[in-house]
This record gives sequence, C-alpha cells and structure tokens, in this order.
Amino acid sequence: MVEVKSVFPEVHPKQKQLSVENVIMMVPCKSRIVSLKSLTQEKLEKTQQAAENTIKKKEMAVKEQGQITH
Repeated sequence: MVEVKSVFPEVHPKQKQLSVENVIMMVPCKSRIVSLKSLTQEKLEKTQQAAENTIKKKEMAVKEQGQITH
C-alpha cells in the first residue's frame, strides 16, 4: 500500500471529546434591502410616469374636443 502524508497533522482529543471554538467576527456583506428598495422604487417610478402620460393624453383629448365645439 502507498502511504499518503497529510498536510495537516492528525489531532486526537485527550478526553474523547471534540470542542469547537466559536469566534465571533464581523463579516462584511452586501445589504439586500437597498437593492430590493431600488427595484421597487424603479417600478413605482415607471408606474407613476405611465399614469402621468395617461392623464396628459386625456387632458389633450379634452382640449381638442373643446376647440372643435367652439
């Protein structure tokens, strides 16, 4: 058999118990709220722009009808 040497030495617990160290540290990460907010804001702006365009078209149609009748 071929013996394989490990890069890391084997560590055996002394009292047959394994312990894990919990190290609390800051982990930088992207904020998800900002990206969701910007997507929602973008949708709202498009909806608002569409509504404003509809109102302008209706106002122009009313003006045209007013000019035709006079």
